[in-house]
Amino acid sequence: MMLTSGGTPAPDAPVLRTGGVPLVPPGFTWPACAECEGAMQFIAHLPLDDGAVAVFYCQNAGMCDDWDATSGANRAFLFTEELQAAEVPTEGDTLLGAVTLLHPEAAPAPDDVVLGQLGGEPEWIQNDETPTCPRCAAPMTFTAALEEGLHHDTAANFGCGCGYVFTCRDCSEAAFLWQR
Repeated sequence: MMLTSGGTPAPDAPVLRTGGVPLVPPGFTWPACAECEGAMQFIAHLPLDDGAVAVFYCQNAGMCDDWDATSGANRAFLFTEELQAAEVPTEGDTLLGAVTLLHPEAAPAPDDVVLGQLGGEPEWIQNDETPTCPRCAAPMTFTAALEEGLHHDTAANFGCGCGYVFTCRDCSEAAFLWQR
């Protein structure tokens, strides 16, 4: 399924979207980059049949290895419990400038703007970098690909590349990386 732009939902809507405010379980602590210790930027909420994935990454471009799934400069969380809007840190570049609804389309119209992919097989820009689950060491399942966005307000800075989200549903783990 391709993901196309479907308008502007509420910032905390429980829908497939980039930007807005993450939906998290009670007691969630906003992630910080393991390299620079700055608050990460929230980039996507991805509802799944049995939960939701929240994707974050460091905005300290060029300083931290934010493209690497295991560097600690990005995070993806697979939540299976009740979710609520997160408390957003007041310091740092923590939110995208706009919210974009992502609409799954099996066959997008020629004038649709494709903003990613939901499920299937990843279309790698470089080599296959499928992460392994940190708990069970099995290869994780490709969940979604995210393009940068429609314009600078909605864009995650992947250096003109693509972000990849993976999950291990058995272990409730998620991972994120990007390539260009």
